[in-house]
Amino acid sequence: MRLTIKKELLYHILFIICVGVPYINYYELTFAVWASAILMTIKQRYSLRFIHYLGYFFAIILIAIIVSLFQSNLQLYNLIRDFTYLLKPILGLLVGYQLCKNFIRKPLMMVVITGLCIALIHLFIVAFAVTFLHVRNINDLRMYGGYFSDFEIYVFVILLFHKEFELNLTKRQATALLLILGISCFLYLARTNFIQFVILWLAMKGYFVLNRRSIIVMSSVVAFVLIAYTAIYNSNPQRGAKGIEAFFYKIKIAPFEPFKTKVNKDDWVDFNDNYRSYENILTIRQVSANGWHAVVFGEGLGSTIDLKREVWLQTSFMRYIPFLHNGFMTVFLKSGLLGVAIYLGTIIFFFRHRKSDIPLVRQINLILLGTGFFLFVSNWVFLGFYNLFDTKTILIGLLLAYKERLVKSATT
Repeated sequence: MRLTIKKELLYHILFIICVGVPYINYYELTFAVWASAILMTIKQRYSLRFIHYLGYFFAIILIAIIVSLFQSNLQLYNLIRDFTYLLKPILGLLVGYQLCKNFIRKPLMMVVITGLCIALIHLFIVAFAVTFLHVRNINDLRMYGGYFSDFEIYVFVILLFHKEFELNLTKRQATALLLILGISCFLYLARTNFIQFVILWLAMKGYFVLNRRSIIVMSSVVAFVLIAYTAIYNSNPQRGAKGIEAFFYKIKIAPFEPFKTKVNKDDWVDFNDNYRSYENILTIRQVSANGWHAVVFGEGLGSTIDLKREVWLQTSFMRYIPFLHNGFMTVFLKSGLLGVAIYLGTIIFFFRHRKSDIPLVRQINLILLGTGFFLFVSNWVFLGFYNLFDTKTILIGLLLAYKERLVKSATT
């Protein structure tokens, strides 16, 4: 029994490491850790449904590989880089699936513990930055503490519905965990995370199931959002402001930032506020200029977008970028419209779940349904599954494996 506990503890630690390593922002390390975890937990059998889901991502990679065979002047480094980047969702799904399938008995509690660890580290970094580095600006605070954390939002939502997820937490435990996760999530001040929370909460409440009640609630939510946005817009928050006004400014420009069709790269404010749109515009122009075959099948592995100028992106100045902020546009660049159509299948997948009489399975289905809706937002502004900081795929792989385990236990 002791050996079993010790062995499971090692897998718990491995799970925490796999979820935590992308926050270091060093993809080569993430790739190495995830690949090692997969080899350590590899299984002989996988469900057909899970293989089918992985197949979407493999198909996107296959198209990009085939297209790259007909390209010239490609550098080996760029080919390997793109291949490993496109492989990331598959690795994450396998890590979560394999660890949950047989090695972790209480996967949802493990998810909560992992989220708690990340939140505590985040709060420590923020406290250190404010106390010792005298950070008072929101942009500087996010630079030190991080720009977003999808995983923590998932954990926060799971804790809100801890009874439905059968976590067996006392009221005091749930309150303490919610307080820690809630403060940590808020301090990212990430618009996408706030949207993620609302979407997942609505999903867990069942408001995405079409009926009279859900229509009333969704209409009320839309009305509230429009009124709140109008109030923020009319308050006219200024660019370069500090404190909460800086956050309101980012909300003010949010509806237009990724959807503009014209951006003046010589206007510093217009360029910076609408950079995501600038990437999308250049991608459509470049791919379209290379003919119908590029539009349909993409430009393959190693392809890049010329930004026409050097831009500071996280760690260095870059002019030629292999991946964009937009997940759909990234897939369009590598695998064309065919790849985008396949990629949409990875999202539609979450809307097609078999009904179950098992209460916990129904809750998992609801949070996966919310994930499907959120992925449209995530892919448009944060690369979705292909974001190098992303850990959603590990959680999704875990939830898919846990569902299978619950269903199998109920039928045997």
